[in-house]
Amino acid sequence: MNELKQMAKSQKRNRSLLLVASIVIGFAIIAQAYFIVAIVDHIFLNDGSFQDILPWLGGLLLALATRAAFSFVNGRTGLRMGSKVKSDVRRQLLQKYARNPIQASIKGQSGGKVSVMLDSVDEIESYFNHYYPQMIQSTIVPVMMLVAVFSFNWVSGLILLVTAPFIPIMMIIIGKNTQKKSEEQMEKMAIFSGRFLDILQGLSTLKFFGRAKDKKEDIRRSSLDYREATMDVLKIAFLSSLMLEFISMLGTALVALEVGLRLVIYDQLTFFTAFFVLILVPEFFASLKELGSAFHTGRGSMGAATRIAEELKEEERPVEWGNQSLDVKGDEPPSIDLRGISFSYGEDRFALHQIEATLPANSEVAIVGRSGAGKSTLLHLLSGLVSPTEGSICVQGRPLSDYKESEWFDQLSYISQSPYLFSGTIEENIALGRSTDVAREDVIEAAEKAGIAEMIASLEKGYKTKIGEGGRGLSGGEKQRVAIARAFLKKPTVILFDEPTVGLDLKTEKILQTSMKQLGKTSTVITVAHRLHTIMRADQILFIENGKLVAKGTHNQLVESSTPYREMVQIQQGGDVR
Repeated sequence: MNELKQMAKSQKRNRSLLLVASIVIGFAIIAQAYFIVAIVDHIFLNDGSFQDILPWLGGLLLALATRAAFSFVNGRTGLRMGSKVKSDVRRQLLQKYARNPIQASIKGQSGGKVSVMLDSVDEIESYFNHYYPQMIQSTIVPVMMLVAVFSFNWVSGLILLVTAPFIPIMMIIIGKNTQKKSEEQMEKMAIFSGRFLDILQGLSTLKFFGRAKDKKEDIRRSSLDYREATMDVLKIAFLSSLMLEFISMLGTALVALEVGLRLVIYDQLTFFTAFFVLILVPEFFASLKELGSAFHTGRGSMGAATRIAEELKEEERPVEWGNQSLDVKGDEPPSIDLRGISFSYGEDRFALHQIEATLPANSEVAIVGRSGAGKSTLLHLLSGLVSPTEGSICVQGRPLSDYKESEWFDQLSYISQSPYLFSGTIEENIALGRSTDVAREDVIEAAEKAGIAEMIASLEKGYKTKIGEGGRGLSGGEKQRVAIARAFLKKPTVILFDEPTVGLDLKTEKILQTSMKQLGKTSTVITVAHRLHTIMRADQILFIENGKLVAKGTHNQLVESSTPYREMVQIQQGGDVR
């Protein structure tokens, strides 16, 4: 609730507009009631002529038009507030995930995060579209009508003053339960979204193992849980509407009874006063009922706001960047020093410990170790996607965090095991390697160097061939070569390879190895490697076990000095190391 109020308070201009519109609506409702009563009283009780009431008819039409116009202004202002809040919150979430994409990707299901970004943010919009404008209007308009009723008949005003508080009391009682149920509903939706996306992404794997039907049952259960949570919210909404109608009906009936007795039996009221009060009383309760309906919507938004606040407040370690320029002389790569860097994904989770190494310019470095040793994590640190919890990565003698983010990434290419290709043409995906406009000739040259030009030329539409999201339509080796073509186009001075040849056939691997060798002529190449021939040609090998750098040096040096490394090589060679 507090988060939503703060968002609303930040929009001072829109809040002021809502206040003015509500005051004008209040005056319009009172004027509307006055003109209706004056016309009826003059025509039917005083036998007045139609000509006499023309000014009052004009006033009535003006009051109706004013009410309609400013009700529209109220609604449009609420929509504008909701749209701005949605945009701001989505931007905050996106910036949070972008600041530390690795940390964001390892925490929870991606479907859950999609649900927060879309469903939860959409849910808070109703707070500003409906509840907040109605709250301001129902704070001002009923008070104005109460003053008008008191000025004509204090007894009716007193009845309204006694009965009206029952509506907000009922709203508070029911609202607490509404918020709790809405939070449960949002939680069930996040679970359902996350599970559905996970299963959808791994559907082929489930089919291969004959588990698709089991997961179908999981989706059905999640769907039913979400349905039941939604029905619980709707039950409360219907109960709330029933109670509001009952209180409004009771209040209106009491005023009607009081006015009728005093008008007919005791002759204490004029027709004008009695009719004026009876027209305003339904308007008075209608305004409070609308607040009650909007309050239910607002409580639902609070559950979504709680989820968003929890997501935004979740602890993170953003990567910090400075304002220094990275001076690279010509095509000479920068030198990189790892000075006691450590990193942890969280308490009781994997961690790297005190990595010390110097990576000279133009060298080829291989990061070696068993699966889960921390090789990819070290690449993430070197790339700048995450920052060390201890120590520093120094480039050209200065901490990486001192440089501008854009200048470091301009020097860097990162080619992973599964490079991501976007939905679009092959040309567009290769051109992604350069931030400026790219000529077709440059794209073709990069494709030729990456060994993929011949395959592209064989396609009917060539470089304009459309590929699906994630590179659908291309093989694993073809996707890797597109990624390498991006790197040729970018001409980086530091290249990070994360086991790029794993799972490829020998012919494709040979093509990639040739392209990688050519790409590394003017760059520092850092490769997470499993293949022995890749490891052996490295100028320096960093051998990691359980997050610790246990040995470093050339292949021959490590064979002599490191027993775990020698054993790993022996396993690959299938015999003794010679």
